[in-house]
Amino acid sequence: MKISRLNKNIALIGGTILDPINGNEKKGNVHIVDGKIKSISNKKPPKSATIIDCKGLIITHGFCDIHSHFREPGREDKETLESGAIAALVGGFTRVCVMPNTDPPIDSPESIRYIVDRSEECPVYIHPIGAISKNQHGEELTEMAIMISEGAVAFSDDGLPVTDSRIMRNALEYANMLGIPLINHAEDLCLKQDGVMHEGTISTQLGLPSSPDLTESNMVHRDLELSELTGARLHVPHVSSAKSINHIRKIKENNLKISAEVSPHHLFFTDEDLVTFDTNLKVAPPIRSRFDRKSLIKALKDGTIDCIATDHAPHTIEEKEATFDLAPFGMIGLESCFGAVYKTMVVENNMKRTELVKALTVNPRKIMGFDYDLFKIGKEAEITVFDPHKDWVFSHNNIYSKSKNSAFLDKKMVGHVEYTIVKGHIAKNN
Repeated sequence: MKISRLNKNIALIGGTILDPINGNEKKGNVHIVDGKIKSISNKKPPKSATIIDCKGLIITHGFCDIHSHFREPGREDKETLESGAIAALVGGFTRVCVMPNTDPPIDSPESIRYIVDRSEECPVYIHPIGAISKNQHGEELTEMAIMISEGAVAFSDDGLPVTDSRIMRNALEYANMLGIPLINHAEDLCLKQDGVMHEGTISTQLGLPSSPDLTESNMVHRDLELSELTGARLHVPHVSSAKSINHIRKIKENNLKISAEVSPHHLFFTDEDLVTFDTNLKVAPPIRSRFDRKSLIKALKDGTIDCIATDHAPHTIEEKEATFDLAPFGMIGLESCFGAVYKTMVVENNMKRTELVKALTVNPRKIMGFDYDLFKIGKEAEITVFDPHKDWVFSHNNIYSKSKNSAFLDKKMVGHVEYTIVKGHIAKNN
C-alpha cells in the first residue's frame, strides 16, 4: 500500500458513483479541490486536475467501523492507534470507533482525551468509546457526561458484559439523558463458564468445552427489555445467533432506538470450520451453526441487523499459538472485511450492492451520530474506491496490522478496495 498527500486538484473519472443514501449508481466523475468535494457530475474535470482512472471501479462513501480494538494504551505490541489506522485504510475505512478494553481501560475523561489527541496524528478518524463502568468491573459507572465532553461517542464494557441488571439500567438511563448509544457485550457468563466454542454437534465431536446460543440471547433479551423500560438507545454488538435475531426483530417492530451489528467472520464461517482447531477462529461470541449463519445473512438483508462491524481484535502470534482452550478470543478483521462480506452477501446471497455499502457507511454513521451525507458539495472527502469484480486470495501481504491473527488467510475473496481517501491523504492498495 502507498499513502501520499492528496493533490490540491484531483479527479476520479470514469467510475460508477454509488450513493448509499439514495441507493443510486451512476457513471460520473468526482472532482476534489483542497481535500473537499468540488463536484460530482458527468462533466470533464479541468485540465489542471490530476486524473485517477476509475474505469470499472465503484466510487462511494468511506467505510465506517464502529467496533475495533486498537489495544493502545497498554498492549502496543498487539496494535497501536497508528498501525490500526493503517489497517483501516487498507480495508477502505475512513472512520473507526475503538473499544475501551485497553490496559488500563478507557474509563476516564483523561483517557478519552488521550485517544482523541493521539488520533489527530493518524491517517483515519478515530473515535473513542468509553467504558460503562470503572475498570470495567461492572460495579460503578464512569463519568459519562464529562467523557462525552472530551470526545466519547458511546459507552461499552466490551469484552466483558455488564452482568448486574441494576447497573445496566442505571447506565441506560444516563445514556438516555446524554443522547448516546450504550453497547453491552452480550454473554451470560454463568452459562458460558469455560466454553470456547458454540455448543452443538461439532463441539461434541471435537471434545472442546462449549456454550449454547442462549449464552448470547439471554443477555440480548435482558438488555432489550431494559432499553424498553428506560427509553434508551441500545446497540447490540456482534450478533451471532438466530435466537438473538428473533428478540431484536420483535423489539424493533415498535422501537426505533434499537440497532445491531454483525461481524464479517460470523457471516463467513460456521462452527464446522473449527475442525481445523485454528485458534484464529476462537472468537467471542463464538462462530455458530449453519442455521445461525443463514439467519444472520437474512437479518442483514432485511434490515433487522443495521450494519457490519469488524470487531478487529489483534493478538500476538505467541498467544494464538497456544492450545485452543488457552488461546485468547478474537481475530483481526479490517483488511479482510470488504472482500469477505462482498463475496458472502452480494455474490453468494444476492444482497443489493447498494444495501451492503449502506451497511458499511450510512448506517454505522447514523448509529454513532456522525455526519453521513459524504457526497455533499464542500464536504471533506471521505471516499472509498473498490473493484467489485476482483477475485483474490487474502494473504499475509494484505495484513498491515501489527498482529496476524486472521482466520481469513488463504480464503478466496471477491471485491477489493483500490483507493481510500481521507484527511487529505490517498492510499492506493497493491
